[in-house]
Amino acid sequence: MFSNTDIAEYYDTTQNHYEKWWGLKKHHSLHYGIWDKTTRNFGEALENTNRQLMQAAAIQSTDKVLDAGCGVGGAALFVHRNSGANATGISLSDNQVQQANSTAEKLGVNDAVQFKVMDFTATSFPDESFDVIWACESVCHATEKADFINESYRLLRKGGRMVLFDFFLTPKGVEDKRGWIDKWKRTWAVPDFVTDEYFTEKTREAGFSEVENRDYTPNIRKSARRMLYGSMLGVSFAEGYALLHPDVSRFARDHYKCGYYQYRALRQNLWKYRLIKAVK
Repeated sequence: MFSNTDIAEYYDTTQNHYEKWWGLKKHHSLHYGIWDKTTRNFGEALENTNRQLMQAAAIQSTDKVLDAGCGVGGAALFVHRNSGANATGISLSDNQVQQANSTAEKLGVNDAVQFKVMDFTATSFPDESFDVIWACESVCHATEKADFINESYRLLRKGGRMVLFDFFLTPKGVEDKRGWIDKWKRTWAVPDFVTDEYFTEKTREAGFSEVENRDYTPNIRKSARRMLYGSMLGVSFAEGYALLHPDVSRFARDHYKCGYYQYRALRQNLWKYRLIKAVK
């Protein structure tokens, strides 16, 4: 099981990998890109992921948005830039928060977009502080997904929307003979994945209504392949670096393997990429 400290360590010690293989400094995004017939390049695919979430949440300029698991701030900045809404991002990583606030300040939007170190399952915000709770590939890091759902319900105003993209296990019956999912979890500091059926059930139990569940798996396969290729290209460098630097962090040592594990699991239909939306 991974603690909050472990998850922060994962992101802190692998950020240079995202900068090299995922264009993090340029795109400010750690998530998968969504591809459709109009997508011309990887940068557009990454932006399209944010756009799909923003459209699902129907974000307006008067909304207050919480980006739960904000990374280096790309999504919150995207939301403000494209809607005018105020956004707050939270992360377990102090390094990510510092970088995100620095970017917001450089762009001159730090009055409207701020970032804080905080656990999205137990925040210090008052009840009904936000109109939208946004989470892109971050809820997988919650040990108990219901803790995130319940906290989101508390934080949302009446009529508020919870929207997220994440990875969900396919229904029981698909056998993971090679243990691809467990291997993937270990390289990403993920305590556990759950099925979308389990997640939507917990969402309804918390009091949410109008729960939507959409499959975007076909749209991220190209991003999954890109991660696979990065994994293959990174083998020699990662193994050589670990040999010369035996004190390399545990996550950085094996991080390149995640690209292979996630792709093999996807090819065997062990997980899906889904958008979940729910209204309070």
